Amino acid sequence: HLLRLGVQPDQRVALCVERSVEMVVGLLAVLKAGGAYVPLDPAYPPERLAFMLNDCAPDIILTHAGAHTALQRTLPGLHNSPTVVDLLDDAASWAEQPDTDLPPAALGLTSRHLAYVIYTSGSTGTPKGVMIEHAQVDRLFTATGAEFDFTAHDVWCLFHSFSFDFSVWELWGALRHG
Repeated sequence: HLLRLGVQPDQRVALCVERSVEMVVGLLAVLKAGGAYVPLDPAYPPERLAFMLNDCAPDIILTHAGAHTALQRTLPGLHNSPTVVDLLDDAASWAEQPDTDLPPAALGLTSRHLAYVIYTSGSTGTPKGVMIEHAQVDRLFTATGAEFDFTAHDVWCLFHSFSFDFSVWELWGALRHG
């Protein structure tokens, strides 16, 4: 579905959802389509959400009913008009799509393409988008693999907001190690 909407390598797709299974599904969908996810915590003030959306200028925003209120306050002030996809209500749009993965090479995707953009608080108080490539996420775990010796038997906690950089360790560590 995201490919049909035009997602391609390095294209930013905003994800404004509450902590849920749909959050993980949305992150994986963006990456499997070749895009880069931009996590937006719906608990953030509307002004911060609007700033981040205007700054990253996504063509698509993935959301669900629990986060709609936060988005509805920010969408009227955006410079562009992104397509909004509800991960629950719009599921029928992709229900008939194949459930097999396309090889990354078929999408033109390499480890040097963006995986995500996370906004920091910024030293000036203005959020700054930090662009992270797939290779950098992989390096995070390969560089610490011998030290921690993670296995599928480990338990991971997603304690932080997925809009905070430490969530990468928590979320992708669990997915990477089973």
